[in-house]
Amino acid sequence: MADRKTPLGLWASSAEKHSPIEDVQAIVAGSMLAALGVTLLSAAHLLIGGTAGIGFLLRYSVGVSFGIAFFTLNLPFYWLAYRRLGPAFTVKTFSAVALTSLLTGLLPKLIVIGAIDPVAAALFGGLLIGCGMLILFRHRASLGGFGILALYLQERLGWRAGFVQLGLDCLVLALSFFVAGPLVILSSILAAVTLNLTLAVNHRADRYIAVR
Repeated sequence: MADRKTPLGLWASSAEKHSPIEDVQAIVAGSMLAALGVTLLSAAHLLIGGTAGIGFLLRYSVGVSFGIAFFTLNLPFYWLAYRRLGPAFTVKTFSAVALTSLLTGLLPKLIVIGAIDPVAAALFGGLLIGCGMLILFRHRASLGGFGILALYLQERLGWRAGFVQLGLDCLVLALSFFVAGPLVILSSILAAVTLNLTLAVNHRADRYIAVR
């Protein structure tokens, strides 16, 4: 397939490689979907796995801003991203995490949710975050944290990223028993399963070609 090109090369892409403009669009779109999913979960006082789940735990237990906690918790993972997945992946992931952190602080001021059923929040919130991560994964980026580790293990060992992240998420969700009731815990588990099944079913490195 012939490349699509412009004089600056910003739109140049092929079946094997995304263009810079396409990567920027993906980072923005993926971050927007993830932030909206987080907003839905937060409105129902639910949790999720990964560093986002730890961010929720800190918010509910000590009142720390989710955006600040999420951004800070991801900082240690950039070393692994840089060493194992390259500088381009690291820069794109840092950008996605920073934008998602910013949007999660802004969206509650722009979208006011009066009431939401926890099961509906789990299904739609988990799906939105999963779709956001799926977009980022396909453009060689992630939302940091366990996503970096999951992608690394998929590339190195062939383990499916969605299933790896589901296992790690279960460890985080186990901590929710200290801060939440049974309905919130069950709904949070549903959100994590929805998110990770979205990734496991729709993302395979050997199926999707444009991953560079």
